Amino acid sequence: MDLLLWITIGFIIIGFVVFTSMKKGMENKLAFITANMEGEESSTKAKSIIWWIVCTTVWGIVSMILIVWLFHNHFG
Repeated sequence: MDLLLWITIGFIIIGFVVFTSMKKGMENKLAFITANMEGEESSTKAKSIIWWIVCTTVWGIVSMILIVWLFHNHFG
């Protein structure tokens, strides 16, 4: 099999597992923030949620690029 195929599959599966496992923690942080609107700890938790969203978005974009690249190399 092609190395690009395995890189794409591995990247998507590993990223999905990592972000899914982190989801519950992010929900707990969001619940803490909504309960305690002020304070340094809320600000820190909010930043970590924002970074989780940014990283998830980047993972999705890179996954789409890898899939397009894979199809382009195999069928193009």
